[in-house]
Amino acid sequence: MKTWKAKWFGKLTTGELYEILRSRSEIFVVEQQCVYQDMDGMDQEALHVFCEEDGRVTACLRAFRKDAETVQMGRVLTLKHRTGLGSELLKRGVREIRKQMNPGRIYIEAQTYATGFYEREGFWVSSDVFLEDGIPHVKMILDCI
Repeated sequence: MKTWKAKWFGKLTTGELYEILRSRSEIFVVEQQCVYQDMDGMDQEALHVFCEEDGRVTACLRAFRKDAETVQMGRVLTLKHRTGLGSELLKRGVREIRKQMNPGRIYIEAQTYATGFYEREGFWVSSDVFLEDGIPHVKMILDCI
């Protein structure tokens, strides 16, 4: 059974935090073969939106204030690809960000292969392609006003 949660860092249980970090490592480090410093000091300021299934975090994202008007969303992942879980995560994430953070815009640095995924939810590309940890990315924005 899927259980969706949206929690600020200080409200996460140690088990939830462990599972979030485990899933991020599984996708970004192991699956995408990208060695990088995941724990960057931003989790403590972030709203974490995630799905639990049978004790595992199968989808998650985080969001934190970039500036007074902008919330940055990132670390978006699903363990189950091409099942609709990612779309559900993005919809729930945007809804929770709007509800709990009331931004003027949501900003993300998206891997280029995923731009269509974000465009379906109203994000638009706002930059040229750039490399982040050796992976092509673009900046994308969702206007919330």
